[in-house]
Formats: sequence, structure tokens, C-alpha cells
Amino acid sequence: MKSDFLLYASIITSASAFSPGASNRRMKGTFTSLDASKLICSFDKDDFALETGEWPYTAADIGRLDPTDDASFYDEPRFVTHIDDQAIESLTDYYREEFGAVYKAKQEKTPGSKLDILDLCSSWISHFPTELEEKYGMTVGIGMNEEELTANKQLYMHYAQDLNKNPKLSQFEDNSFDIITNVVSVDYLVRPKEIFEECHRVLRPGGVALMSFSNRCFASKAVAMWLQADDIGRLTLVGSYFHYSADWADIDALDIKKPQVDTPKRPSVAEIMGNPTKAFAWASAAGAVAKMNSGDPMFVVKGTK
Repeated sequence: MKSDFLLYASIITSASAFSPGASNRRMKGTFTSLDASKLICSFDKDDFALETGEWPYTAADIGRLDPTDDASFYDEPRFVTHIDDQAIESLTDYYREEFGAVYKAKQEKTPGSKLDILDLCSSWISHFPTELEEKYGMTVGIGMNEEELTANKQLYMHYAQDLNKNPKLSQFEDNSFDIITNVVSVDYLVRPKEIFEECHRVLRPGGVALMSFSNRCFASKAVAMWLQADDIGRLTLVGSYFHYSADWADIDALDIKKPQVDTPKRPSVAEIMGNPTKAFAWASAAGAVAKMNSGDPMFVVKGTK
């Protein structure tokens, strides 16, 4: 084991997906608080009851309240963000760090090469750091709505494709991308094993797949297991998608929300009496800090090929 990780199988419909001995492991404080550091835990094969390539989940586990055609649900473009500004900032900051590390490693092998990125379940914005655009090579989006994809200026090309109907990425050859991203959409996948298999196939050795999510969703379209789980269970669930799909070198669960900021010290009565503007300045700063600290949570499960 890389960590004393307690698998949260009790809230997942198919507890058979996870190692029966896992419930006896000590849960680390960093895992329960979910805010002590970015790395919450790393998954090992021993954390799962079945071998890679098998699949423990049933049709009921991935059933949805609204099983109708997704094309109708996503027919109208939604030019909105599905997480708050603080979560978006946390995600872009994480991308900046992760993209930079992958780029550096690639330069050591192939100097002058650029990052090829696939954004799954893409929309009108991908949240990639703009200052790294000169390091991007082929940026490709796959999503449901053509109008949203066309509006995404960070994509070099895009494909409108319903991954729940056709999970194959047959338009791409093996080892085509350095990074795969998926933002707050892993909960809607009804054929995750096939999609994660394809992610592994099209990634280059050493490449990473970054599955990010928060605590918001369209409940009618999320799979049953997702709705029954809390944040810990969802990290475990996505980790199992990686494990059962292919032989990933590493599977890591991370909390990428920016650390909480301390509230500024309130000025004394004497200070306020001497300069009343200090009270207004403090109230404004304290309000901004409170808003920042109360933003949406943001998690990533990262698979490295």
C-alpha cells in the first residue's frame, strides 16, 4: 500500500468492487479532512477486489433517473460555468502545475515538442492556463454540443460525439496525447470502462488523464453510484474506473481546492475611532476572504500511463 487508505465502499452500490480487507485499514486524517494537502492518497491494485479488465458494476449501479437520449438534454447550448470562480481558479492553477510538469518531462525526451491535449466532455471553455498556449500543440475537444465546442477558443479542433453511445476514440491513433482532461463530467458516463480504456490507449507513455469534479451535477443524468456517494466515495469510484479499465502506472486522488486564507485581523475600537475607513476596509477584505473560503470543493483523480 502507498497509503493507509480506507475505501469507502459502504456507500457504493457494488461493494464487491473493492477489497474486503480495506475496511479494516486506518483512515488518514488527511483523507477525512480532504483539505490538508493536494495528494489525498494513491491507489494500489490491492485496494480493489477484482483484477484489471474485470468489471464489478451492474446496470443498476450506472442507471440514471433520466435514461432518455442525452442528445436532447444537451441540444440547447449552455454558455455557463458549472463550478464557481474559486473552483475554476483552483482547477486552472492545478493545470498550470500539472501541464508544466508534463511539458518539462516531454522536453527532456523530445526537445522542442509541444503538449497535445484531449478535453473530453468539452464545452465552450476548457480552463487551460492561457499563458502556456505557446506550449500547446494539438488541443482537441470532444463534447455534446456543436455550438459550445465552436465557441471554445482553446481548441484547435473538436468533435461532437456522445461518449455514452460511442465511447470509442477511433479518430485518434494510439499514443496521440500527453494529457487528457475531463471537467465535472465523469459522473455522467454510463460506459466508463470503455472510455477509460480508450483514454489509456490514446495517451502516450508517461501521459496523464485528469478527471476533475466538484459537488454539483445534473442529478437526473448522473449515475446512481455517484448520487449515493459523498466526496470520498466519488474519489474511490473514479479510482476504480482507472483500475478496472487498464494497467495504469499510478492512480492518485487529489484535493486541488486552494488553501483557505486567514481572515484579516479586525481593527481595534481605538483604530476605528482614529480612522473610520479602517472598519470599511476590514469588512471588505473579510467578506472577500469568506467568499473565497466558502467556494465549491474541487477534486481530481489522476491516472498516469
